[in-house]
Order: sequence, then structure tokens, then C-alpha cells
Amino acid sequence: MLTIAIDGPAASGKGTLAKRIAAHYGLACLDTGLLYRAVGRDVLEAGRSLEDEKSAAAAARALDPETLDDPGLRLPDMGDAASVVAKFTSVRAALLDFQRDFASQEPGAVLDGRDIATIVLPDADVKLFVTADVEVRARRRHQEQVARGEPVTYERILETIRDRDARDMGRKDAPLRQADDAVLLDTTRLGVEEALAAALEIVRSKIDGG
Repeated sequence: MLTIAIDGPAASGKGTLAKRIAAHYGLACLDTGLLYRAVGRDVLEAGRSLEDEKSAAAAARALDPETLDDPGLRLPDMGDAASVVAKFTSVRAALLDFQRDFASQEPGAVLDGRDIATIVLPDADVKLFVTADVEVRARRRHQEQVARGEPVTYERILETIRDRDARDMGRKDAPLRQADDAVLLDTTRLGVEEALAAALEIVRSKIDGG
């Protein structure tokens, strides 16, 4: 049984690393951000305000896991919506059991998000905190969205990521932070393959008791 917790801010590369590490070890992988994006989607589709905690909590309790493959959840607006509903304690509590149940499956799992090592899986075998300079993260996100044909500017994405960082790190419940026993992986100057190699070395070291 192997559980790996990966936290970090938006566009740090943690999602890509989580998928690649999970594939390397043959583990299940959960992007927990999709849960919050789905809650935000369901609140908006119900015609409610994202600031309505009761509606957000109800959506979290009623979340259908089968809808997590909705491609619309990957849109930038859903990322912003997720950051808004994620600040509610009732929403986070409603989604906690789902995440822990996912992590308990054999032979293990990789979960990425913003409070995995600190709240969801405090006893994870391996904890990584993946980050990068905000300008680099904005440039990566801009390149992704331009490649998809989305009409966005680098300046707008940079502003959005800074706003989201502030919300994620400043919320009262489960703020984004590096767990005391998590290993920091700064991907600012690393390509995808270099970041993966570094991450796998960290995982191997932890597994081997290094």
C-alpha cells in the first residue's frame, strides 16, 4: 500500500506529476481539484451564487463522481469557481470522506490538491509540495490555453493566478501550505521530464527510508 500526497498552487505542474507518478507505480490518481470544480459547476447550474455556502455544501453532499470526467470542469472559470467554494468548511467536510476512501484502495493512490498532506492524508507515505514562480506558472497556463485556442492574455492569467493564490493561502479552513514533513519541489527551472525525474527520486528515497 502506497499513498502519495501532492500539494501546490495553480499551474505548478502538480497535476501532471501526479498522473505520471501514478502511472509509474500503477496507482490510482485523483485530482481533488475536480471535486471542487464540480461543486462550483453544480452550484452555478442550479442558479445559485458561489458565495452561498448552504447551496455549495448541498452540492458537495450530492456530488456524482460519474460527472468528474466532464471536460467543462477544465475551463478556467471552473478553476475560479472551485477556489470560491473551497473556502467553505462545510464543503470541505462533505468531500473529505470521498478523498480518503479513494486513497484507501489497493495498491494505493496518488492525490493532488491543496490540503492533501496537511488535512486529507496527514499519514501519507510520501508528501510533495510542488511550486514554481508565479510568473512561470502564468506563462505555462497561458501557453496551455492558447494551444486550446482560447482568447486569453498572459497579463489576465497572471492576475487570476495571483488572486487564486491569495484565496487559497488566506482561507480560514485548510489553507494552502507546505506540510512540515513534505518535500519541496520547485519546478520553476525544470521541464516536465526533469520535474518527473526529481519527483520519482523523492518518492524512491521515501519508500527506501532515506
